[in-house]
Amino acid sequence: MSSNLTVDELHAGMVAQVRQTQELIEKTDYQAVGKFVECLFDAYKTGKRVFIFGNGGSAACASHLAEDLAKGVLDNLDGKKRLKVLSLADSTPFITALGNDCGYETIFREQLVTLAEPGDIVLGISGSGNSPNVLRAMEWAKENGLYVCSMTGFSGGKAKELSDLCIHFEMQDMEISENAHLVALHLIVSGLRGVLQREG
Repeated sequence: MSSNLTVDELHAGMVAQVRQTQELIEKTDYQAVGKFVECLFDAYKTGKRVFIFGNGGSAACASHLAEDLAKGVLDNLDGKKRLKVLSLADSTPFITALGNDCGYETIFREQLVTLAEPGDIVLGISGSGNSPNVLRAMEWAKENGLYVCSMTGFSGGKAKELSDLCIHFEMQDMEISENAHLVALHLIVSGLRGVLQREG
């Protein structure tokens, strides 16, 4: 290898991350995940919308979850009612316009002002739980009658405090927190798929 890191050291680091991820996943709050699935099913039945947002890797999780909830929960696309779900991390023109003109901390809040109504659901994803733009959006949602959820790592930060429901993974490492978030994402999707199949 060209670096000073030996193959054994590289392997040991990988094994340690897998082990830490496994230990964290085993602490998953299944009750919180199940409650979020119930909220999504209620939104599906009532036609309420779901807005998901986050930064960086959490933005990727928001996009991934929105796509899976829109399509991946359905066994086929013929004549099926759909969950109205949107990732607020996906509109590059809107995000850059808001960031440039109003400040980066507004990029999710202002999209909610445009799109959301009382009774809708928001899910803010933040490893630290303290991302200013996530918190601004969650604060607006709480003030305007939306159901406020979060998915967090570390101590949960202010996002956990603001939430009506928080799926929290206590881990002082961003990568391992995001590993757990991806697993929780798929638990949510498979959970809602199962409910929809049972309900017909």
